[in-house]
Amino acid sequence: MDLSNFLTIKCTSMKYMFGNNINLKKIIFGNFDTSLCQNMNNLLRNCFSLLSLNLNNFQTNEVTNIDSMFFNCTSLTILDLSNFNTENIVSMKEVFSQCDSLISLKLNNWNTAKVKSMNKIFNECSSLISLDLNHFNTILVENMTSIFDSCYSLQYLKISNFITSNVKTMSDMFAKCEKLKNLDLSNFNTPKVTIMRNMFTRCRSLTSLDLSNFDTSQVNNMNKMFDSCNSLVFLDISNFNTKNVLDMGKMFSGCSSLTTINLSNFNTELVTILEYMFSKCKNLTYLDLSSFNTSKVLNMISMFEGCINLDYLNILNFEGN
Repeated sequence: MDLSNFLTIKCTSMKYMFGNNINLKKIIFGNFDTSLCQNMNNLLRNCFSLLSLNLNNFQTNEVTNIDSMFFNCTSLTILDLSNFNTENIVSMKEVFSQCDSLISLKLNNWNTAKVKSMNKIFNECSSLISLDLNHFNTILVENMTSIFDSCYSLQYLKISNFITSNVKTMSDMFAKCEKLKNLDLSNFNTPKVTIMRNMFTRCRSLTSLDLSNFDTSQVNNMNKMFDSCNSLVFLDISNFNTKNVLDMGKMFSGCSSLTTINLSNFNTELVTILEYMFSKCKNLTYLDLSSFNTSKVLNMISMFEGCINLDYLNILNFEGN
């Protein structure tokens, strides 16, 4: 498709402009003028066959929305967007979601100071090996759901400068980042987060996590938070405030390298679900849950199933419905 002679100088919205053109292999933009465009959401959604894109002439200084812009462009392997001016963008939901062939993504000059939503921005970018997002300003971001979910090949992720003080949900944030060995979250502050469900589920290569700055006082859901983190040998969550948590089901399920875990600070007064909480923690030898208040728990199914090396288990104060 050759758009070299298209006159788009007055165009303010390009929403879904090429969306669902599943057989489109090449677009020649030429002098495509996007200087007045404010909305590019779903611009190339489901362009399965696109092999490459040259967007060097795109002017994006007026754009406020790029939600799902490249969603499901499954044949793209390289994307250079370092020329994009993103200073006015407010929403970046699912921008690269399901671009599962991407191996190189350049976002060097992106300014994200006005962005409020980043949920699923890199979701299912399963071929990406490295991402450096230390320049991302996330001070206004409220939604980080599934940002890196299913980035199966991701080995290097730099987000140590993320500001998370306004984030409300981190559900599935790093879920299924199976090759990620190191993750620096030491600066994460989470005072407004209410959902941490599946946050690290199936991070199979992580050996340690520093969550010392986490503020979990507003969190109500920790279901499968560390599920199948089977390389974690140590986990210090003694700072966790769990006074509002309702669901701890499968929280440590499949953490097969943990030998002990200190949960003496856990407040479980509101918890109703503890099912599979420690299931398949096969190397766990010592577990003291004497501080647990289980008066509201309705489900303890398979709570300790498969803990084959457990020598000491204190559930003296357990009661249940």
